[in-house]
Amino acid sequence: MMLDALLQALQADARWADAELRRSSGDGVSTLEVTRGRARVLLVAGERVAEDPTLVERAVRGDFGLLIVGAAPPRLREALKPGSTVAVLDDGADGDQAFLAIDGLLERVELKQSAATRVKELSRYRYELDELVTIARALTQERDIDKLLGLILEKSRYITGADAGSIYVLEDAKGVEPAQLRFKLSQNDSVTFQSSEFTIPISTKSIAGAAALIKQPIMIADVYALDPSKPYTFARSFDERVGYRSVSMLTVPMISAEDDVIGVIQLINKKVDPRSKLQTPEDFEKGVVPFDARSEELLTTLASQAGIALENALLYEEIRTIFEGFVRASVQAIEQRDPTTSGHSLRVSVLSCALAEKVDAAVDGPYKDTRFSKRDLQELNYASLLHDFGKIGVREQVLVKAKKLYPHQADSIRSRIEYAIKSAEAAALSRRIELMQAGADGAELRALDESLAARRAELLAAWETIQKANEPTVLKEGDFSRIAEIGALSYADFDGNPRQLLAEDEVIALQIPRGSLSPNEYDEIRSHVVHTYNFLSKIPWGKSMAQVPLIAGAHHERINGTGYPRGVGAADIPAQSKIMTIADIYDALTARDRPYKRALPAERALEILHFEVKDGHLDPALVEIFRAAEVYKVADRDMTY
Repeated sequence: MMLDALLQALQADARWADAELRRSSGDGVSTLEVTRGRARVLLVAGERVAEDPTLVERAVRGDFGLLIVGAAPPRLREALKPGSTVAVLDDGADGDQAFLAIDGLLERVELKQSAATRVKELSRYRYELDELVTIARALTQERDIDKLLGLILEKSRYITGADAGSIYVLEDAKGVEPAQLRFKLSQNDSVTFQSSEFTIPISTKSIAGAAALIKQPIMIADVYALDPSKPYTFARSFDERVGYRSVSMLTVPMISAEDDVIGVIQLINKKVDPRSKLQTPEDFEKGVVPFDARSEELLTTLASQAGIALENALLYEEIRTIFEGFVRASVQAIEQRDPTTSGHSLRVSVLSCALAEKVDAAVDGPYKDTRFSKRDLQELNYASLLHDFGKIGVREQVLVKAKKLYPHQADSIRSRIEYAIKSAEAAALSRRIELMQAGADGAELRALDESLAARRAELLAAWETIQKANEPTVLKEGDFSRIAEIGALSYADFDGNPRQLLAEDEVIALQIPRGSLSPNEYDEIRSHVVHTYNFLSKIPWGKSMAQVPLIAGAHHERINGTGYPRGVGAADIPAQSKIMTIADIYDALTARDRPYKRALPAERALEILHFEVKDGHLDPALVEIFRAAEVYKVADRDMTY
């Protein structure tokens, strides 16, 4: 059956009334094209197939069905398989046979096209799912709220092909009505502009407010042609100000795990080509299309993930703020117990973190491969701020002891001396009366006065020596024996019993050769490091801050093993602790708030740090970085936490 006859038969049969028939010829090739729905079949004379080698390939691929009328070339036998979209129709076939062949090919083409569409859709869904999983992972890992919001908006625009967008976050209204949405940021691929935060009420007057209020997406094909029945309007002021043209818009609320609105994502101008920029009126007219149902579905899914991620980030920020408050209160508690070290913890933290940053940037030396992440620096910050918290466990009188004697001891000694003087005066007066009644001569009375004066001078000299010895300085040679002599002096108490002028513990305290603390008191002060470690170990720091107790508890260790409390060597001391030790010593030397010593200038403090290096106490490489990078200059003596 020739093609013209077959065309006439198809046109005459009512069963093919819904089919599109087209007869064509050209370049010596005569064809009949039958189209039904999306499927089409091409009928070609057998001898012409060889003239177009791509014809069979395209048919096998499923672009269309190929019905070869007449004998097929031998090379096509491989393509003529059951279920193939290539078939042969004998010249002598009748109309019914032709109709069956065409109908069968159309069905197979439809099936192949449907399968190809499903494969394509499945591939697209898999790609989108992978993207959503990747986006979800990125969102859950970001804790910085501003960075998270930028990431949410960036990914929202990416998966929908939006040119621009904005993001709003629910404002903490603190009881103010109505609730507010705070505009946080915007992004635009086509224009650059400056934006600042502002608030809008959650109401139907604005598109973002309406989406938040109804908890449903709002999709608009053209914001300049809004349905007048809608309560919301679009403000054109932004477009007019920056020379932009907002067309299509998709606004989706972000919902928290508790089904509360936590923010709004608003996208503008879905682009035909996501890589293009919208600059001219023609760009906006031809390059922008309405957001479709799939865009809405994708953005709604992402907004759900983003809402939970944002809620988690806000909760994390709240927890961080609470914890910062705890640390701040702890530091204040330490400083209230020991006002002489006010500001020390914060200064040590600032110096330690500054030195760690310089170590992180080192390109040579033993620390060239040492790196400190943001979390590492935060860990060091907390450890530095709380390194002296163990002083809470030290008796306050020991902690604030500025002189060798406690104030009550010094007051008691002074009272004894004053009592001894008054007792001597009373005894001398009583004796004078006795002598005068006995008619003693003037020589005896003068001797009595001289004895009283000598006793008074002895006691006052003893008090002066005690006062000098009480200062936390190195005593002059011979003063130890003088204190022992004073301690052996006696006086009569109220009942007339002899008492020593100084108690044994007072003599021991006044004979302290250096500083103001006795060996037992010094051990008690040193115990604050153990208290610090034990206290901080009870706090659930989590994986990222797990080393805070160890770092803080090792800031008095020395690299030669002579430090405390464990007496470990360099290999067992964390680098952060070595850093903190330098900051701690430097601040103690230069602090202006210590009443018992003068603040040293930076140059002298650096010299002492180098002496500590020579003695095997401090890490030489870290001290050199501290000096060379002038880290010591970052400490502001007026800073407060």
